[in-house]
Amino acid sequence: MRLPDQIRQAIEAHARWAYPHEACGLVAADAAGDLRMAYCLTNTERHSSRFTVDPAEHYGAQSHAERHGWRIAGSFHSHPHSAAEPSAHDVAGALDPTWIYLIAGPVGESVPIRSYQIRSGSVTEIDTMATQ
Repeated sequence: MRLPDQIRQAIEAHARWAYPHEACGLVAADAAGDLRMAYCLTNTERHSSRFTVDPAEHYGAQSHAERHGWRIAGSFHSHPHSAAEPSAHDVAGALDPTWIYLIAGPVGESVPIRSYQIRSGSVTEIDTMATQ
């Protein structure tokens, strides 16, 4: 799976904007599985170590993706002060085994983004080299 530069930049910008709280959002993919859109959504918890996506915004992202023939293929959030690795809370909250889970962090001069599949508590990192 490739993480397009535009999606990477949107996630980085959202992580910077939300700092010092966690940023969060969803990503959509087309029928071929290519990521097409990052939906930068509101973290209703406004917290530095957990997030909850605003339900109305989640519905809006889902509707937008469906109108374009896409599907919600995963979520992203930031770790403002820690490594871009799933926490125990992240693993417990990963309910869809088909999703990709992107984590950005820590927020600094650069914002690394790493991608994971999380299935039944098992975490596997996915290589997502950026493309133009």
